[in-house]
Amino acid sequence: MNLLLAQCTPQHEALTQDRLDELLLQAPGWSVDPEQRSIAKRFGFDNFYQVMAFVNAVAEVAHGQDHHPEMHLGYDACTVSFSTHSAQGLTLNDFICAVQVSALPETSP
Repeated sequence: MNLLLAQCTPQHEALTQDRLDELLLQAPGWSVDPEQRSIAKRFGFDNFYQVMAFVNAVAEVAHGQDHHPEMHLGYDACTVSFSTHSAQGLTLNDFICAVQVSALPETSP
């Protein structure tokens, strides 16, 4: 499945460990928290304007997928975190959005 082109659908069951491991290979740089309830990645930028442009681009992805992240931002970075609250864990939707957000431009590591 090409996650970059996939569309989110309502999901209420968390992924199995095997499926989670498989999908994580398609989401380089993303990490899963110890309880497997979210997937997160830090994105770096040169300045606050670029951070805000990125945040707005993430909002477009999230709106289009109807799957919304938690975001923590500062002057030169934004950490994006996805989870599926109804599943109390991670679903395919979290990985679809993670891969699509990773395709957005980033200017520094």
